[in-house]
Amino acid sequence: MYDPLLKWVMREETFKRKLVQQSNIQPQMKVLDLGCGTGTLTLMLKRAHPEAHITGVDGDSEVLNIARDKSRGTDIQWEEGLASSLPYPDSAFDRVVTSLVIHHLVTDDKRLAFREIFRVLKPRGELHVLDFGAPHSSLSRFMTKYMRRLEETADNFDGLIPRFVAEAGFGSVSEAEHFVTVFGPLSLWRAVKGD
Repeated sequence: MYDPLLKWVMREETFKRKLVQQSNIQPQMKVLDLGCGTGTLTLMLKRAHPEAHITGVDGDSEVLNIARDKSRGTDIQWEEGLASSLPYPDSAFDRVVTSLVIHHLVTDDKRLAFREIFRVLKPRGELHVLDFGAPHSSLSRFMTKYMRRLEETADNFDGLIPRFVAEAGFGSVSEAEHFVTVFGPLSLWRAVKGD
């Protein structure tokens, strides 16, 4: 039910396609899809970059089973783990991508997640985040009025995600694109781990 709803309401595939393009994945790179859910983005990454090593991680074993079923015959590694305590060694990945996950975390867990992402990225590795962001117009501010009351989403709508990413150690954080949806504004951020 979740996949069709998201596809219909939010134009999910359009945003995720932009995320895949922005990630600039090269052959043989190791890529982590953090909070992969049912694997929609993970599969898009693998189809766009068949020579890359793609791993999907999520804290929910049931959605991981759905992801495994959706990806039968595809070379994707699926693992159970939490964003605040990733089950990987330091400097394991060239890219970490995450889509519509961060807004589900409370403030402390967001900060932990970005520190963990920084830890598992190789030097010069990149983080690419697609999630709710600060409103850029009065219409967007109106749309987020009620969602802003939720502890998990308030940081996003208050524009704090770039700050949390920078606090984790990333040298540069930039908003590459901004989209308006029925649930509020989405931002696409890019951050690079320094040498």
